[in-house]
Amino acid sequence: MSSAPIFIVGCHRSGTTLLRLILDSHPHISCGPETRFLTEFADRITGERHWQHFEHYGFSREYWLQLVAAMFDRFQSDYAARRGKTRWADKTPRYALSVPLIAEMYPDCQIVHLIRDGRDVVASHRTSWGYLSGIKATAKWPYYIRMAREAGRQLSPDRYHELRYEDLVLDTRATVGRLLEFLGEPWDDAVLRHDEQEHDVQARYYERSASRRAASSNGGAVYRARVAAAGRDLDPVLRAITTLTARRTLRELGYR
Repeated sequence: MSSAPIFIVGCHRSGTTLLRLILDSHPHISCGPETRFLTEFADRITGERHWQHFEHYGFSREYWLQLVAAMFDRFQSDYAARRGKTRWADKTPRYALSVPLIAEMYPDCQIVHLIRDGRDVVASHRTSWGYLSGIKATAKWPYYIRMAREAGRQLSPDRYHELRYEDLVLDTRATVGRLLEFLGEPWDDAVLRHDEQEHDVQARYYERSASRRAASSNGGAVYRARVAAAGRDLDPVLRAITTLTARRTLRELGYR
């Protein structure tokens, strides 16, 4: 049984919270609230503007990164142990832009990259955060995909794993089964009943998920109504911008 840290990455609105709760339902894995801590602190170390202050202490960049990594591991491990779990995971979409740094800080970690149809990601940005967010997502989505995939190609197959949001919600058992095999964890039916487990999430997420689950026709823990959301939620302008900026990435990923 592995104790390697797990990092869930992907563009925002790609289903990373759903995947977080699924893994958090496994008896071995604890995946708590998003912190963004590692990249925000690491920027102080790797960014030229801030490093000039730290370097006067006389410690190397590697020293600071190891120190931060150890501290983050400590509180995540303590949090997992308090919940009766033996392994921790972190879900932070923004880490898709910092996979090399994360891999350097945790040489044994495993990266899970969740990918969703970019058109649906844009649609979700619009409905969740407004029209301007939808416009920004047309360029944000291919950028996140490119950065994470390029970094993933530099890692060994046992450290980087891609899965699709569409597979996760339409064929949950098989998709999560492959993920657990990659993670070296045994199957447990609890991952199919994440809605019955206790998680540390904001109340609004429970309310929104319960509403969407009730409106879904499949009646399971994972609702499928958000697949192909772009067909309902993208107006002609956003659709045209998405096609212009993300066409190449959509084709590379097989989205038609």
